[in-house]
Amino acid sequence: MISDIFFPHRHGLWQTEHMSEELVTLEYDGPIAFVTLNSPGNRNSMSRKMMHELIDAFRTVGKDTDVRAVVLASTGKVFSAGHDLREVQGSDHATQQNIFDTCTLLMRIIQSIPQPVIAEVQGLATAAGCQLVATCDLAVASESASFATPGVTIGLFCSTPMVALSRAVNRKTAMRMLLTGEPMKAEEAFQRGLVSHTAPAYALRERTLEVARTVAQSSSTTVSIGKRAFYEQISLSATEAYSRMGRVMADNAVLNDAQEGITAFLEKRSPEWSHDHSEAEGLVSKNIDRN
Repeated sequence: MISDIFFPHRHGLWQTEHMSEELVTLEYDGPIAFVTLNSPGNRNSMSRKMMHELIDAFRTVGKDTDVRAVVLASTGKVFSAGHDLREVQGSDHATQQNIFDTCTLLMRIIQSIPQPVIAEVQGLATAAGCQLVATCDLAVASESASFATPGVTIGLFCSTPMVALSRAVNRKTAMRMLLTGEPMKAEEAFQRGLVSHTAPAYALRERTLEVARTVAQSSSTTVSIGKRAFYEQISLSATEAYSRMGRVMADNAVLNDAQEGITAFLEKRSPEWSHDHSEAEGLVSKNIDRN
């Protein structure tokens, strides 16, 4: 599995941590980390081993303060075919529970790390693979990509993918995908909100990097505060959300990077970000104590 290694000072454009037998690779391009599903032979099916390696990778980059954006990609023609059904077939209840608990942990980690995670989808994303895309903060899809939750057609309803899917698209769209299992093309996925960007297949990496670099230009302190706040408020009533987010915004406003950004804007110059993660962590701790 990918070891928990930190890169506080990088001297090359690319640094890589992976071994040939691993199902997930972790690479760096400056402030951008690339987590890549690397099992094209079985359509990047999410076995327990792959999910544990993904968890390790995201935990590693989540602790790396030099990383300001994460791209989740895959090799081969299929982004991910979902769970490895060979593990599900014939397994006892305890094993089944472990599989889906591990998947849930992976999804929660993706949304809990401070950096935005951007899915780069080059092909079919089905079942838990579709769930992976829906869970990411942003998603860039090739125009040839497609998305499906076809568990109903094999007698295993996509109940856990439904959690992410129903929070990314409207109810009727989610139920259409869940009840029919029919694939959705990239353009419709963009229109319905499942992905945030589309690109021609030949320009997919270029477009993904453009999005990642745009994200990485902002203060990582501010971005981490915003990401955490988004997922905190999304499940609250509007009244409670305004109450909590008003406190978060006031606390954010007095931090160094907020004051630097405001001053730079008024002085018509580029800001010089501190990327001080201790300030963001202090704000999070402060709000946890309040709540």
